[in-house]
Amino acid sequence: MRLDPTDYLQLDAPQCIGTTSAGATFATSSGDIVEIECFGDGAFRLRSGPNTRPDYGIVARGSQPCRIDVAQSRRWSFDAGRAALEISGPPLALRLTWQGRSVLTSATDENADGSARLPALSRLRHGGLWSAAFALASGEAVYGLGEKFGGLDKRGQIVHSRVAQVSGVNSGLSSRSTPLAWCAGSGAGAWGAFVHTPGTVTHAVGNPDWSHRSYAIMVEDEALDLFLFAAADPAGILDLYTQVTGRPRVVPRWSLGLWLGRPGAAGPEDAEALVARMRERRLPCDAVSFGVAGAGSAGEGFDFTWDPLRYPDPAQTLAAIKAHRVRVCLRETPTITVESPLYDQLASSQCLLTGPDGEPCVITSTAAREPSARGSALVDFTVPEACAWWRDAHRGCFEDGIDAFECEGGEAVPDNAIASNGDGGARLHNVYPLLYHRCVWEATERFAPPGSVPPVLASHAGWSAAHTLPFGFAGVAQADWEGLAASIRGALAWAMSGNACHGLSIGAHPPTHPPGAELFVRWLQAAMFASHVRLVVPHGREPWQLGAEIEAIARKWIVLRYRLIPYLERCVVQAAESGLPVMRAMPLAFPESVLTRGFDTQFMCGDALLVAPIVREGGEVTVALPAGAWYDLNTRERHAGPRVLRYVARLDQFPVFGREGHTLPLGPAIQHTGEADGPHALEAVWIFGAPQSRFEARGQAFVGLDDAGAPIVRVGPGIDVQVFGDGAAIAVQAL
Repeated sequence: MRLDPTDYLQLDAPQCIGTTSAGATFATSSGDIVEIECFGDGAFRLRSGPNTRPDYGIVARGSQPCRIDVAQSRRWSFDAGRAALEISGPPLALRLTWQGRSVLTSATDENADGSARLPALSRLRHGGLWSAAFALASGEAVYGLGEKFGGLDKRGQIVHSRVAQVSGVNSGLSSRSTPLAWCAGSGAGAWGAFVHTPGTVTHAVGNPDWSHRSYAIMVEDEALDLFLFAAADPAGILDLYTQVTGRPRVVPRWSLGLWLGRPGAAGPEDAEALVARMRERRLPCDAVSFGVAGAGSAGEGFDFTWDPLRYPDPAQTLAAIKAHRVRVCLRETPTITVESPLYDQLASSQCLLTGPDGEPCVITSTAAREPSARGSALVDFTVPEACAWWRDAHRGCFEDGIDAFECEGGEAVPDNAIASNGDGGARLHNVYPLLYHRCVWEATERFAPPGSVPPVLASHAGWSAAHTLPFGFAGVAQADWEGLAASIRGALAWAMSGNACHGLSIGAHPPTHPPGAELFVRWLQAAMFASHVRLVVPHGREPWQLGAEIEAIARKWIVLRYRLIPYLERCVVQAAESGLPVMRAMPLAFPESVLTRGFDTQFMCGDALLVAPIVREGGEVTVALPAGAWYDLNTRERHAGPRVLRYVARLDQFPVFGREGHTLPLGPAIQHTGEADGPHALEAVWIFGAPQSRFEARGQAFVGLDDAGAPIVRVGPGIDVQVFGDGAAIAVQAL
């Protein structure tokens, strides 16, 4: 798709027709109204067009008061804290500033006659499509835009924000997409642009077919609803985005342990045998996930029933699995097969999406299963009664012993579907996973066992505000080194799009061609530093089937994962407070570092650990260390940055560096998170050089500075303190 300006009406010559405490309204030469509102320090909303369609509650907060200045008759300025948004014209132009310096302006690309080649704001003459265009300076990199598996810098790309039903990580399609882009700028501050819509959005990010010097946005919706953010750095942009759309939630400790999954239809005996063998071989784990077929639901849908032949007593069957101290997760889809007794009940209650003929819209495939002969219908979550029914139908599964649900199949809404609220499938498609997941979240809040609180759900698709319902697992990747690299990039891109928690899956497709031993180990090592991790275990490819050496290496790194849980919990709390993700790509963590910007698979795990995944055979990787000092966790050697290292690691080693001035709390070596409850959650504290930031574990440890600014460490009995580097000046005291 290429924007042809002759097909569009340019919004121009703004004339103010009214103000409020939070913004103003303008009339334009095209007859369209433009509204500008402030949403707090650094956040602004610009709307134009009708306001007749549902917005699905993506925006979680209201407008905030601001100061409006009229510098002259052709320019209005909205001042919100340290940021301001100016609108002027003709020609209509926008300018976003941070502390008085421009961070974003309307596109400056002109034709030979001086006219704008890409108008600041415009709409298709016949409606249904809007555009906005902004200038990009040379060297400015743009990030975000959802789970995309190519280069993290979207400069030069055309990116489509649309939830897609995919199997693989080799294209621009993905099941998680968010129309949020940001740029760190050139030291003057950062900007972000978020399109508030359930419609498809196309982003031409400095693409030469459109304009190498512009960021053009095309929105398929009845209106343009655009948020512009200004902040000191990219972390501030994610802070603003999650203030507007809702903060991430704190996840339960058990969810940070290792999840197990079998490809295909694993039954209860298989799950119990797998968990029992993990326990026998001292391989820690905390959750096991069943496929839809494992619950015995008919066809390709999900109807909350158990197969009486495989589950004659579901509660007893699940109790036998849970006796191994694991949680049980059930995968579901929002589909009811036409063979299910529930189909007629829900259809007659108008709880299913319909087609143009008014009959239930039947699809012949979902993300979770192969198609059945007659197909399935999708639940209409725009119907309150349908939401309530689907929510309450989970009660029996929770009572039988299910701890959490994994939501699949949310990407399947066809364009010709019609919801009860009047929206068609093209507009409902992207936001449907959010509605579906909200319903399952409410069920989990109401019915999950007390030991599973706070609640959690896992998902396979997402749109804007997906981060408010943790968390998702990475898409299935091709079983080779490029599949590993793409999985990591996808996770980092999703995190850069405002999603704090995201799980990496160890394993790949097809299950008949699983990764070789070396690739398996490197995949596992990298995944240990994601917020969540799942081991996909095809039959015959369990760690112990790969030989004693591989099993021992896997055990070493899974045990380390469990020791990291106190640190990961700290990262999760930080995410809930600020929107900053657990996995942080280099441009997000160190936006000022040109050296590290292009290292797309390297990332920070929280504030303290730099992780450099090995994504090719041979154990060699190039590591870019930002400014500061970094301690190799394998050798304890101190490396001063900025610098680039050629790192070669044995198979049992993995390049992880501790950041000087930071602290790493570690728990005990355990087999499941239940062994680390209460006062036994902390076993050691590693301190990288002299501490420059504060760490406190209530009643167990304090690391920081005393009143005189000297480093001090106080720890409870039995907690080991290890100082990397010169620790002579650090006083260790007993709590």
